[in-house]
Amino acid sequence: MNSLMTRIRRSRAFTLIEILVVVVILGILAAVVVPRFTSATDEAEVNSTLYELQKTRRVVEVYMAQNAGRPPTITTGYGTWGELITSGNYMKANPMNRYIPQTNQGRVYAAADAAPDTAYQTDFGWIFNTTTGDLWAGGFDAADTPLPRP
Repeated sequence: MNSLMTRIRRSRAFTLIEILVVVVILGILAAVVVPRFTSATDEAEVNSTLYELQKTRRVVEVYMAQNAGRPPTITTGYGTWGELITSGNYMKANPMNRYIPQTNQGRVYAAADAAPDTAYQTDFGWIFNTTTGDLWAGGFDAADTPLPRP
Protein backbone atom coordinates (compact mmCIF):
# COMPACT_ATOMS: atom_id res chain seq x y z
CA MET A 1 0.00 0.00 0.00
CA ASN A 2 2.83 2.37 0.86
CA SER A 3 4.58 1.83 -2.52
CA LEU A 4 1.28 2.46 -4.32
CA MET A 5 0.94 5.86 -2.60
CA THR A 6 4.53 6.73 -3.51
CA ARG A 7 3.89 5.91 -7.19
CA ILE A 8 0.70 8.02 -7.19
CA ARG A 9 2.55 10.97 -5.67
CA ARG A 10 5.40 10.64 -8.17
CA SER A 11 3.05 10.54 -11.14
CA ARG A 12 1.46 13.87 -10.12
CA ALA A 13 4.71 15.85 -10.49
CA PHE A 14 5.98 17.29 -13.79
CA THR A 15 9.21 15.95 -15.20
CA LEU A 16 12.04 18.19 -16.29
CA ILE A 17 11.41 17.27 -19.93
CA GLU A 18 7.73 18.23 -19.70
CA ILE A 19 8.66 21.61 -18.23
CA LEU A 20 11.28 22.18 -20.96
CA VAL A 21 8.75 21.32 -23.68
CA VAL A 22 6.30 23.88 -22.25
CA VAL A 23 9.03 26.54 -22.05
CA VAL A 24 10.06 25.89 -25.67
CA ILE A 25 6.45 26.14 -26.83
CA LEU A 26 6.00 29.42 -24.95
CA GLY A 27 9.21 30.75 -26.51
CA ILE A 28 7.97 29.89 -30.01
CA LEU A 29 4.62 31.55 -29.34
CA ALA A 30 6.36 34.68 -28.02
CA ALA A 31 8.59 34.82 -31.11
CA VAL A 32 5.50 34.76 -33.33
CA VAL A 33 3.27 37.12 -31.32
CA VAL A 34 5.67 39.91 -30.23
CA PRO A 35 6.43 41.18 -33.78
CA ARG A 36 2.69 41.39 -34.46
CA PHE A 37 2.23 43.66 -31.44
CA THR A 38 5.14 45.83 -32.58
CA SER A 39 3.61 46.35 -36.02
CA ALA A 40 0.24 47.02 -34.39
CA THR A 41 1.84 49.81 -32.34
CA ASP A 42 3.38 51.36 -35.46
CA GLU A 43 0.06 51.13 -37.27
CA ALA A 44 -1.73 52.79 -34.35
CA GLU A 45 0.77 55.68 -34.35
CA VAL A 46 0.24 56.25 -38.08
CA ASN A 47 -3.55 56.02 -37.85
CA SER A 48 -3.68 58.34 -34.84
CA THR A 49 -1.57 60.92 -36.64
CA LEU A 50 -3.66 60.72 -39.81
CA TYR A 51 -6.82 61.21 -37.74
CA GLU A 52 -5.34 64.28 -36.02
CA LEU A 53 -4.18 65.62 -39.39
CA GLN A 54 -7.62 65.27 -40.99
CA LYS A 55 -9.31 66.80 -37.95
CA THR A 56 -6.91 69.76 -37.84
CA ARG A 57 -7.21 70.34 -41.59
CA ARG A 58 -10.98 70.57 -41.19
CA VAL A 59 -10.53 73.07 -38.37
CA VAL A 60 -8.25 75.21 -40.57
CA GLU A 61 -10.77 75.03 -43.43
CA VAL A 62 -13.63 76.11 -41.15
CA TYR A 63 -11.52 78.97 -39.79
CA MET A 64 -10.63 80.13 -43.31
CA ALA A 65 -14.27 79.91 -44.43
CA GLN A 66 -15.34 82.07 -41.49
CA ASN A 67 -12.53 84.59 -42.03
CA ALA A 68 -12.73 85.39 -45.74
CA GLY A 69 -10.10 82.83 -46.75
CA ARG A 70 -7.45 84.16 -44.35
CA PRO A 71 -5.34 81.40 -42.74
CA PRO A 72 -5.11 81.39 -38.94
CA THR A 73 -2.14 83.05 -37.26
CA ILE A 74 -0.04 79.98 -36.48
CA THR A 75 3.59 80.48 -35.51
CA THR A 76 6.52 78.12 -35.12
CA GLY A 77 6.68 76.56 -31.68
CA TYR A 78 5.02 74.13 -29.33
CA GLY A 79 1.25 74.59 -29.22
CA THR A 80 1.32 77.89 -31.13
CA TRP A 81 -1.91 77.38 -33.03
CA GLY A 82 -3.08 80.97 -32.58
CA GLU A 83 -6.81 81.63 -32.82
CA LEU A 84 -7.54 77.96 -33.39
CA ILE A 85 -6.98 77.36 -29.68
CA THR A 86 -7.12 80.77 -28.01
CA SER A 87 -10.62 81.58 -29.24
CA GLY A 88 -11.94 78.28 -27.88
CA ASN A 89 -14.15 77.89 -30.95
CA TYR A 90 -12.02 75.52 -33.00
CA MET A 91 -9.73 73.27 -30.94
CA LYS A 92 -9.50 72.59 -27.24
CA ALA A 93 -6.02 71.03 -27.25
CA ASN A 94 -2.93 70.80 -29.42
CA PRO A 95 -3.00 68.01 -31.97
CA MET A 96 -0.28 65.41 -31.42
CA ASN A 97 1.72 63.63 -34.09
CA ARG A 98 2.36 60.20 -32.54
CA TYR A 99 4.61 59.14 -35.44
CA ILE A 100 7.55 61.22 -34.24
CA PRO A 101 9.30 61.24 -30.83
CA GLN A 102 7.26 62.53 -27.91
CA THR A 103 9.27 65.73 -27.30
CA ASN A 104 8.13 67.33 -30.58
CA GLN A 105 4.73 65.72 -31.19
CA GLY A 106 2.87 68.98 -30.60
CA ARG A 107 5.47 71.29 -32.13
CA VAL A 108 4.45 73.13 -35.31
CA TYR A 109 6.66 74.65 -38.01
CA ALA A 110 4.91 77.60 -39.67
CA ALA A 111 6.33 79.55 -42.60
CA ALA A 112 5.26 81.04 -45.93
CA ASP A 113 7.42 78.52 -47.80
CA ALA A 114 6.58 75.48 -45.63
CA ALA A 115 6.22 72.24 -47.56
CA PRO A 116 5.67 68.59 -46.68
CA ASP A 117 8.59 66.43 -45.63
CA THR A 118 10.60 64.52 -48.20
CA ALA A 119 12.53 62.57 -45.55
CA TYR A 120 11.64 61.49 -42.03
CA GLN A 121 12.38 64.20 -39.48
CA THR A 122 11.76 64.53 -35.76
CA ASP A 123 11.97 68.32 -35.24
CA PHE A 124 8.29 69.16 -35.84
CA GLY A 125 5.03 67.27 -35.49
CA TRP A 126 3.20 69.59 -37.89
CA ILE A 127 4.11 71.75 -40.87
CA PHE A 128 1.87 74.72 -41.71
CA ASN A 129 2.09 76.98 -44.75
CA THR A 130 1.08 80.42 -43.50
CA THR A 131 0.29 81.68 -47.01
CA THR A 132 -1.95 78.89 -48.31
CA GLY A 133 -3.21 77.39 -45.05
CA ASP A 134 -1.97 73.93 -46.07
CA LEU A 135 -1.09 71.55 -43.24
CA TRP A 136 1.03 68.40 -43.21
CA ALA A 137 2.12 65.95 -40.54
CA GLY A 138 5.84 65.81 -39.83
CA GLY A 139 7.38 62.55 -40.97
CA PHE A 140 4.74 62.14 -43.71
CA ASP A 141 5.04 63.07 -47.38
CA ALA A 142 2.74 65.22 -49.53
CA ALA A 143 0.41 62.25 -50.10
CA ASP A 144 0.07 61.74 -46.31
CA THR A 145 2.10 58.54 -46.45
CA PRO A 146 4.45 57.93 -43.51
CA LEU A 147 8.11 58.22 -44.45
CA PRO A 148 10.33 55.34 -43.27
CA ARG A 149 11.97 55.85 -39.91
CA PRO A 150 15.75 55.54 -39.83
